[in-house]
Amino acid sequence: MDPTLMLFPMLALIGWTFVILLLMGQRRIDAVQGKRVHAREFALGESAAVPADVTIVNRHYMNLLEIPLLFYAVSIVFYVTGRADAIALALAWGYVALRLVHSAVHLTYNRVFHRLLAFAFSNFALFGLWGWLLYRLA
Repeated sequence: MDPTLMLFPMLALIGWTFVILLLMGQRRIDAVQGKRVHAREFALGESAAVPADVTIVNRHYMNLLEIPLLFYAVSIVFYVTGRADAIALALAWGYVALRLVHSAVHLTYNRVFHRLLAFAFSNFALFGLWGWLLYRLA
């Protein structure tokens, strides 16, 4: 298998992270322009005065910069070592799909149990990806 294929799920998640970054900026601008919050409330991150619909996007953006770091690392290792195969690619795309489901739940109806399921299963896929890498390198 062409190891370059391992870059595509990674690039998809990076693209999604930029979409959420833009959404966060738009929500902040809209909240300030709509006089729901003063811009100074963002000086040190976010204060308690920031509306929930703005805070949730910020929290989601931060979440996309946390655990996915391990996904980026394993994807690059698969690419660099040339050990990528169909199983690794399926796990990678599964991880990305589950992160998108997590985003959809978090940024719409936000039922915690559904969000937890998507988050947990995405982490199982990530754990599997690291396990598969260890197996392929052995």
